[in-house]
Order: sequence, then structure tokens, then C-alpha cells
Amino acid sequence: MGKNGISSSISENLKQITNTIGNDLDFTVRVFDILLNKHVLKGAVIFINGMADTNKLNSLSMELNETILSQTWDGLTLEDCFIKLKTSLLCQVKVSVGSDSETIYEEVLSGNTILLLDGMDRYLILNTIGPDGRSITESTSQTIIRGPKEAFTEKLTVNITLIRRIIKAKSLKIEKMSIGNLTKTNVAILYLDQIAKEEMLNEVRTRLKNIKVDSILDSGYIEEYIKDDPNSIFPTILNSERPDAVAGNLLEGKIAVLVDGSPYVLTVPAFFIDFMQVSEDYYHHYIISSFIRLLRYVALILTLIVPAFYIALTTFHQEMIPTTLLVSIAAQREGVPFPAFVEVFLMEIIFEILREAGIRMPRAVGSAISIVGALVLGQAAVQAGIISAFIVIIVSITAITSFAIPNYEMSNAVRIIRFGFMILSTCFGLFGVFIGLVLLTLHLSKLKSLGIPYMTPLAPANVQENKDALIRFPLWKMRYRPRMISKAKTPRVQTEPPVSSEQSKNQEIY
Repeated sequence: MGKNGISSSISENLKQITNTIGNDLDFTVRVFDILLNKHVLKGAVIFINGMADTNKLNSLSMELNETILSQTWDGLTLEDCFIKLKTSLLCQVKVSVGSDSETIYEEVLSGNTILLLDGMDRYLILNTIGPDGRSITESTSQTIIRGPKEAFTEKLTVNITLIRRIIKAKSLKIEKMSIGNLTKTNVAILYLDQIAKEEMLNEVRTRLKNIKVDSILDSGYIEEYIKDDPNSIFPTILNSERPDAVAGNLLEGKIAVLVDGSPYVLTVPAFFIDFMQVSEDYYHHYIISSFIRLLRYVALILTLIVPAFYIALTTFHQEMIPTTLLVSIAAQREGVPFPAFVEVFLMEIIFEILREAGIRMPRAVGSAISIVGALVLGQAAVQAGIISAFIVIIVSITAITSFAIPNYEMSNAVRIIRFGFMILSTCFGLFGVFIGLVLLTLHLSKLKSLGIPYMTPLAPANVQENKDALIRFPLWKMRYRPRMISKAKTPRVQTEPPVSSEQSKNQEIY
């Protein structure tokens, strides 16, 4: 077997392949003979048990035996035999031709079957990749009340099919590549050719090709390597388990990155507002969706600054607290040995530990641990005089509002940053809280996603695109795609506002 191509001798090829991966227990070689012009022509199929689909292998075996035994091979050249095998097996599986030696290992280790013929320096690649694995189920991390329930799986081909079912357009393009020196993970780029900008596509291709690593085990690896600012705690690449959400992003001009083995699809570019929206926002009445979306922003602000405000007010600005409430807080804190910062910090850390324990424990007992742990520890700590009862309320508000942030990565970022706000409020009071807000605003304004400002369309401001930012306008009002990420000049909505038949008659009269 040569450096790039294979040898024409089947024995030499089999020896080379066997020496490379033939010691593995699941590696299988099946040799067969064809009587060609009174001479025996040797052939072989190579596959790995478990990676190749057993049903496909059985069908191929029956078809191969029938082709060899029932058809006449006399008078055919070696090339004719090769073509005859290809056309006869094409009815069972997808067949392609290869000649590169390294491709043999990649295809076999991916689950495909290789067919070799003695005297040929080419081979057939038979698509026998195993079952689809986990079936299509409902999303577990991005639940909704109304809308499609299907979620992505770990199978790349299945995930592409789920998107194709939604976007039945010939302009939907797919580009595949392999990343990882050892894992050879298949990665696909999906985009709409008529909508996505070419410069963004080239940037995504370049960043993916520049990844030089041994393994890609999940889309999170890709996310960390292609992120604009790897040191920022804020997510700048959106991941989703929902095909309808990814399809909606593609229709806006964004680019999806699918990774084989991961049920989470990456979408770039992603802006701050994207992490506060869910696909369900477009399935309800726009007033209801706008109200719920505003609630999420309120929840984000409360998660960020409620503990810091409590520390600042009780430590530096007691005059800002109503007298009755101040007396109540002072009575509760009587006998508590710790300052306000230590109280809040201690309870926040304990709750984060309970949250993590609830996630990692088996599902049957995870929620029980979180609820019982929070109730028992909180009540016991108050009765023991370690913390005040008001602290339990503060921490509970913070915890509940953090769950209202729809994106898990954004929720994690906000939860961590609130500890920085607590430190600033302990040192400088409300002045420190406002310093933190200014620094946070500057940091968010500095971030970019695929070279586009992270705070788009809030900064730089765009009135047309703000129709789907903090609140959602009616669908017929959002006529145009985002101009910074889309090259399409035609409106995406041609439908006018709904008009009743009675109104239509009145318009005709006048």
C-alpha cells in the first residue's frame, strides 16, 4: 500500500490494514472468490462489528452471494467486474469509489464497509454506518408550552434531516469537514445561500479549519475554539437543542454548526438579546410574548443586583430604608455574628452547591435534595442565629429569578458576576454597584460575535431591528431581516395586517 494510493495486490493491502487495526477484536475481514475467465479473482470486505449496521451487512452479503453465483463473469475485464459489483450493490446501500489509503481507515472506523478486488488500485466504500442511536425525543433542557417538541439527537445526519424538514429550500447548503486528529469528528456548516453573507461564511470556515486538536467530543469544544473573546464569561455563540430555533436563526441569515455526537447545535453570530429569547415567543400573541420577555430582563437585573443592593443599603445607606422595615431588619440581625456580606455570601454559596448537587444527582432524588436542603438548612440557620430571616428572602428571590433566564450559559454568567457586585457593594456601597453596572455595560459593548457587535441592535441602535429586541412586534411588522447579518434585500414578510371581510368591504366602498 503506497503512501497515498493503495496497492493493486489484495494480499498486500489486507496485510497492511491488518497490521494497522487488525488486532482489534471487532475488526472483521471476509474473503470471497469470483470465477473469472477460468481464473479465481479474490475479493474482500472489511468492516468493524458494532460500527456497521448488521441488517445492512446481511443484505449486502445476500446480494453479493447472489451476484457472484447467479451471474456470468466470463469474458469480463477486471474493470468490468469492478463496475458490475458497484452497480449490483448500489441497490442496497450508497456506494462510492476511493483510492486513498488513509480514507480506508477513516471509513472503516466510521462504520462503513470497504470492498477490495485483487488487481484493482481502487476500492468500493459501502455505506453501512450503524443505527441512528437515540431516537428523536422532546427537549430536556429547553422546554416549552407551545411549539414543536422534537429535539436534536447525537446523530449528525438525523439533525440535518430535522432542519431540512422545516426549511424545504434548495438554497439550504451543507458543508462538511472533519476535525480532530484522533476522533475525526464530522462537523457540518448549514446556511441559506441567498441570505447568509459570504464574509461571515468565510470567517466560520477559517476558524474551523484552524482548529488543530486531538479530539472533539462535543460542540462545546468547537464553541470555545471559535469564540471571539475566549476570556469573556458571557456566551457569544448560541447553542440550541431545538430544530425550530436553529431554523429560525438560519432564516435570519445566521450560520449553524452541527457536530456529530452532540445534540446541541451552534449558531453564529449570536447577540445578547438572543440569549433572552426563546422560540416560543413567536408562537403566542405578541403582547403576551413581549410581557414575558420583559419579565426575563427584569429577572436578569434582579439576579444581578438584589444581593448587592441589600448589602449596600444595610451597611452604608440605612437612611434609604423605611423606618419600619429598618427596625424589622435590625431586630432580625440582633445576635447574628456576621456582617451582611458574609451572610449573603455564605447563603449564596450554599445554594449554588445545592443547585449543583441537584443537577448531578439521579433525577429521582435531585429535586428532593434541592428543596429539602434549602428548606432545612435555611430554617436551621435562622433558628441557630447564624443568619437573619431576611437573608433567606433575598437569596430565594435571587435563585428564583435566575431560573427565569432562558439560556443556561447566560444564567451562569449572571450568577457569577453577581458575586463581583456583592464585593463592590461591600467596599463602596451603592457607588460600587453603579461602578459595576458601568463596567459591565462597557464590557458588553466591547464584545463581538463573528466580528459583529454583541449588543446589536441595541448598540449600535437600529429602529427597524429593535422590533424584535426587548419586546416583540406583530409578525407582519417585522418585514425585513437583520441587515448586519443578512444579504437578502427582499422582505421576509409580504403579508399585510389581518383585515376582516367587513373591513375589506368598507375599504372597497370608500
